[in-house]
Amino acid sequence: MGTWIGFLRAINLGPRRKFPMADVRRVLTTAGFTDVETHINTGNVRLNTSMRSRERIAATMEAAFAADRGFEVPVVLLRPAELVAIRDEAERLAEAEDARAHYVYLVASPPTHPDLEQRSTTGESVRVGERAVHLLLAQGFHEAALSIGDVERAYGTATARNLTVVRALADKWGRSR
Repeated sequence: MGTWIGFLRAINLGPRRKFPMADVRRVLTTAGFTDVETHINTGNVRLNTSMRSRERIAATMEAAFAADRGFEVPVVLLRPAELVAIRDEAERLAEAEDARAHYVYLVASPPTHPDLEQRSTTGESVRVGERAVHLLLAQGFHEAALSIGDVERAYGTATARNLTVVRALADKWGRSR
């Protein structure tokens, strides 16, 4: 059995895309995943599966979610070690840059080029890592020029988490069980 951490894109953000974590656990368990756990209501899930292909696991999850909810729920899947590496990368960046806020865009496929770094401006630093795009801000997230749409146009499916959540999940789920 392999352990995976899934980050669900665009759920519980408004009245039409509600997906309580108890339902996420139920859907995934029914789909054959084991040891399913969730963390807060933003769509963070840890699970075990005998499937080995990242693409197959994500497709199975997405199909189960769509069947249950009636809307698409894109998934970014990481191995525990990948999440720890993203957290460590974020910590190094946080030490090097004076930012009020740090957001991490987790990407489904590794970024193949650092082009988004050219979008950095005074007060908004963009850094492309191995499995994530880091946005370090002098102001709040909603004032940022770089959007999830920009990241997805450059690298495909992505979802954002703040550094506090990334740290908590890496601490909680960063080791395989």
